[in-house]
Amino acid sequence: MAIQIGQKTPDFTLFNTEKNKVSISDYQGKNVVLLFFPLAFTGVCTNELCDVRDHMHIYNSLNAEIIGISVDSLFVLGKFKSENNLDFTLLSDFNKVTSRDYDCLYDTFSYDMLGVSKRSAFVIDREGIVQYAEVLEKAGDLPDFTAIQECLKQLN
Repeated sequence: MAIQIGQKTPDFTLFNTEKNKVSISDYQGKNVVLLFFPLAFTGVCTNELCDVRDHMHIYNSLNAEIIGISVDSLFVLGKFKSENNLDFTLLSDFNKVTSRDYDCLYDTFSYDMLGVSKRSAFVIDREGIVQYAEVLEKAGDLPDFTAIQECLKQLN
């Protein structure tokens, strides 16, 4: 079932690139932008996350934490984060549970890969309520970052 604006965000605990468990509940009291992306080291995903990196001053000024999530292993994500100097949290949903819970999982992706995260964006407010939800069907499309930033402005 699709995530709806106004609902409590589904809870999850995933490993980050430093091999620590991170839960969405760890961010209670903070605004969070969850960015699900298909695969590390692919063109559109790299461009998307590097663009977020290059605009972190905007998200910092809006008191927002950025969390990227993909089905890549934490080891692949660690290399991806390092090579691209990403200064925000990346989490591995290798078992695909969180992507399924957020209803953003392709049944079949390119090259017959099964269970890859759809490019998606969610804004979660300080109380853990979804304030913005965008799940894209085409992996080449990007989330509406202007709308995400406007949503964050309304939360401050």
